[in-house]
Amino acid sequence: MKPRIQSLIAPVKSASLRGKGKIPSNCIQTRHRHDSQLLRDIASEDNDFILSILQASPSVRDSRSYLSSFAPPPQTPIIPSPSDLPSSSSSKETSISQGENPLVNSLLNPILRRPALVKIQGPFTDAQLDSICRGMAHLQKLGLVSVIVVDRDDLPTIESKDRFEAQRQRSIVRREVERVVHFLSRHRAIARPIFSTVARINEIENENENDTEIENQSESEKRHGRKRKEGDNEVFIEEEGLDHVRRAVMEGEIPVLLPVALDEGCRSRRISSNKVLLALAKSMSLSNTTTSSTSSTSTTTATSNYDLTPLRLLVINREGGIPSYARQGLPHLSINLSSEYSYINRTFQNSWKDTHPTSLASLRLANGCLEYMPPESSALVVSHRSSSSMIANLITNKPAHSASLPHSLLNASEGRITRDTPTIIRKGLPVRVLRSIEEIDKSKLTNLLETAFKRTLDSERFWKRLERDLDFVIVVGDYAGAAICTLEGRAQKSNSNTNSKTDANSKTQTDVNEKEKADEKAICYLDKFAVNPKNQGDGTVDFLWVALRDETYGLGLLDASNPSIGSLRGVGVGRDLVWRSRADNPINKWYFERSNGFKLTNDKKWKLFWCDAEQRLNSLWKEREFGGGRLVKVVEDEERDRLVWWEDQIGAIPSAWRVQS
Repeated sequence: MKPRIQSLIAPVKSASLRGKGKIPSNCIQTRHRHDSQLLRDIASEDNDFILSILQASPSVRDSRSYLSSFAPPPQTPIIPSPSDLPSSSSSKETSISQGENPLVNSLLNPILRRPALVKIQGPFTDAQLDSICRGMAHLQKLGLVSVIVVDRDDLPTIESKDRFEAQRQRSIVRREVERVVHFLSRHRAIARPIFSTVARINEIENENENDTEIENQSESEKRHGRKRKEGDNEVFIEEEGLDHVRRAVMEGEIPVLLPVALDEGCRSRRISSNKVLLALAKSMSLSNTTTSSTSSTSTTTATSNYDLTPLRLLVINREGGIPSYARQGLPHLSINLSSEYSYINRTFQNSWKDTHPTSLASLRLANGCLEYMPPESSALVVSHRSSSSMIANLITNKPAHSASLPHSLLNASEGRITRDTPTIIRKGLPVRVLRSIEEIDKSKLTNLLETAFKRTLDSERFWKRLERDLDFVIVVGDYAGAAICTLEGRAQKSNSNTNSKTDANSKTQTDVNEKEKADEKAICYLDKFAVNPKNQGDGTVDFLWVALRDETYGLGLLDASNPSIGSLRGVGVGRDLVWRSRADNPINKWYFERSNGFKLTNDKKWKLFWCDAEQRLNSLWKEREFGGGRLVKVVEDEERDRLVWWEDQIGAIPSAWRVQS
């Protein structure tokens, strides 16, 4: 690029040419103006690229995670033995002919290229498509090579049976590919249009053919939440078609594909882009394990062994993220497919089918593609207006805002969640709520706590206390994370008059009523909140806190209805949640953002945090708003006594850890 620019802006040295009129002076001035504008555009684009990285605000953990995926592996120097050292006369020739220059390798391959599946869901104007392609070019600089499949919402999913109409539709899609390649080139991103058909259609006519394969596919689709219908056509990618994609990614070029496939009659047919993307996700993820064993030549083996497993799925549309029932139609920030997939489909309102017509299709696409992608992979459903968020997602692999932040802060604050806020989708882990000690796997929970806190649990004292005071335990996955809540400050039950047999039933009912009243007045105390270090940064902590909120201080609200196994589904009365943390705990900043208040205990060793019941706060706001207009204080006068009570009761809780000698 540099020699080309220099050749364009080089002044004409021969004055005789200008004098003879072969190169007019106004042409030279126009060329200089054009080249200076080109240089300014390049500088402006580079500045936007750097600014978008800074706006992502990656943490140290985020940066390490990104570098582990995209930084080239360190090369360990090989120290030869003295017997292997060459003679002085041939040492120079040997180093030149045999040794690889690490400097040259780092310049030719500055980063490790990893592919991503991208669906550009148009139609888009030139300005909109230019913004999208700018984001694709920035991702390419960071090592993520997009494998793009174009799509048009204004075209039917199934190709028309009319030959002329089908040809017109294919021409429109082909033109979209050319437009994408053009705008990518404008942003100095090398693109490769692939007009050949890389996909194939296998028409399944009867259930007896390929019984084993159909059964396996059915099981996979059951995990996706969808059963294969009889007569459905399977779309797959042959090795020859996949080789086009592999070579483009290896050379750092962005392949742009048509949503077409060859049927069994070798006729090219336009199909759903979602089917092409799903077939690509499967073939690219399995290519590294299937093709290396069948490669014959060294060149083919090197090409086949290139890891094509996609790390991201991007769906770029005009409608934004997937609408959420809990956010009154604003987008989901993060979706845990393992526990929320069916629930989102059930609660999707009819009015959203007009404003977000492709949301459920995008959710099904993400559910299918992530089945084949690595556990740390994610899908992003994003509007063309938020193209910069793609860079933040690549570096941090997190949503635009943490889903565990208070709803009032995310929904009501200016500049927070809008219709264009992207939705990040993960495979996630199932969430369960356990309400008895018998349901808990003590060994797994003990291992989680000791791994997360790096301390030894006093098991006998800890489990004895839980048997008496346990409220519930929220478990994510196979104990990848857990939140333990207990009931503190309950009145002691009286043991008098318990031997009478005549009043057994009435006394049992009385004891139950007294226990319920005592539980209502008790403190809902977050005793332990732990996430396995292996799962930190993959969304587990947000999934865990959202479930905790729905079971405690968010209970009683419509948005607290969640699909977690054993949850209250939003039915009940919200309770204040209280917990404490060491005063010097670095995680306290995270707690500050999610709590309604905190105070330093009298001994200066702990910070006491609390989240007020949102149901009670809402009614308090209404009283203040319509009953005099007085503002709500951080700590109301009638609430001051509770802080003293909380500190006394929680301060008396014994430590769960063994004293290290």
